[in-house]
Amino acid sequence: MATPDLLFNLRNLFYLGAYQSAINNSDVPGLDADAAAERDVIVFRSYIALGSYQLVISEIDSSAATSLQAVKLLALYLTGDKEGAISSLKEWLSDSAIGSNPVLRLVAGIIFMHEQDYNEALKHTHTGGTLDLHALNVQIFLKMHRSDYADKQLKIMQQTDEDHTLTQLANAWLDIAVGGSKIREAYLIFQDFAEKYPMTGMVLNGKAVCCMHMGSFEEAETLLLEALNKDAKDPETLANLIVCNLHLGKASSRYFNQLKLSHPDHVLVKSTASAEDNFERALQAVA
Repeated sequence: MATPDLLFNLRNLFYLGAYQSAINNSDVPGLDADAAAERDVIVFRSYIALGSYQLVISEIDSSAATSLQAVKLLALYLTGDKEGAISSLKEWLSDSAIGSNPVLRLVAGIIFMHEQDYNEALKHTHTGGTLDLHALNVQIFLKMHRSDYADKQLKIMQQTDEDHTLTQLANAWLDIAVGGSKIREAYLIFQDFAEKYPMTGMVLNGKAVCCMHMGSFEEAETLLLEALNKDAKDPETLANLIVCNLHLGKASSRYFNQLKLSHPDHVLVKSTASAEDNFERALQAVA
């Protein structure tokens, strides 16, 4: 008889973006040492997702397990100590004793994906081994516009556990990237999540993006405003609202200013600044 997965609910909360709920519901009784370590990783990654980097850095000391040290490196990287974090990361990855740790490889993939060094990211994640790593590979390949490779990773996930939340999420990401008739399938995945679990900003954004692809901008706006009520500074919600409002012919400057203030490095902020610079140069050239 299979033993129950005591961390099932906690993992789902994290994967679907219910980070505070994951933290609040992390006191799970009856965990063995391995499960307790995984629980701690989920909790600290939830704090990172909420922007509480310093809390993670201060609470994980040098005697903690490799998986937690890896999470601490991610927090350090996100505070702005990129050089130090990457230097330590490379040193640990080359250590034969800990270099193959799946959480360390996952963090390496996340950090190098942030750096837009996708080949370096894949160097540490491509062998997979966990659904988290395969899901990250799907994200990396989609960023590289290689939906064919992303599809291969998804098939591995489906063979492992077709109904797993991460497998379903990866399926939805790929469907959105492929587009066309697949958008409806992605929408149904997010709708299924919305019916089964607490509604999160991530699920609302997923549904909204599908709606925009299908031309239902009013429905998308309603979903995004609901997401904004949950987190007024969420970068994806703000970015999606900007795009949605442009299609609806509504002013989007307030959302853009919010995004610029709270997430100055967001791709939409950077691309807009670049376009404005090019426009200014073009004007000067013909003046």
